[in-house]
Amino acid sequence: MKTSKRIKQRIEDAGGRYWAGDNISQYIKDGELTELIDELTEKFEDVLDGLVIDRKNDPNSMDTGRRLAKMYVKELMQGRYFPMPNATAFPNHTNEPYTGMLVVRSELKSVCSHHHQPVTGVAYIGVIAADTLIGLSKYTRIAQWCARRGTLQEELAMDIAREISKATGSKDVGVYIQATHGCCENRGIMAHSSLTQTTVLKGAFNDDMGTKKEFMDNIKLQQDFSK
Repeated sequence: MKTSKRIKQRIEDAGGRYWAGDNISQYIKDGELTELIDELTEKFEDVLDGLVIDRKNDPNSMDTGRRLAKMYVKELMQGRYFPMPNATAFPNHTNEPYTGMLVVRSELKSVCSHHHQPVTGVAYIGVIAADTLIGLSKYTRIAQWCARRGTLQEELAMDIAREISKATGSKDVGVYIQATHGCCENRGIMAHSSLTQTTVLKGAFNDDMGTKKEFMDNIKLQQDFSK
């Protein structure tokens, strides 16, 4: 049985799901990702053959099938095949715990699940500190882990908010994403600019206008600073 079918059977037997935006790392055993890359290499070679590309004599196309296989598994969609990065946590229990807002800017690369075109943008993640603090780099690592799979921007914003809430223990989370979409720029309408913005607000970010305003003001400051 091919590795992909073996993994799918394992997921289905467990009642799991393997949509483009799902993480399936818990169902993958040691060594199977290497086997999956080998299997995908053959399939990508079939695609190149179907496109009538001479991958045997064209020096630019030799080994392209393997490069594509490795790129999908280890880069473009690594968020599907690898577990979430460990978020180093620190207790927020000093003599005077921090109870304010934290806003982190995270650059993102994702893949549109409809056409597998690149989605490139920035996520602004806001959180009201709770009992647990995580390292600043972990916000970006979590956001990138959520992004590196086939998804839609609306779903991605919700995924990041959910995972940040889990990692920090905070119910007060805001996520704002602005990104451009290759599926609009490279095909179809061939848009000059496909900048799309999505916002997910949880807890105080949604219920308290002052908190929401502070979050959006911080985003504006970060955008001005990054110019």
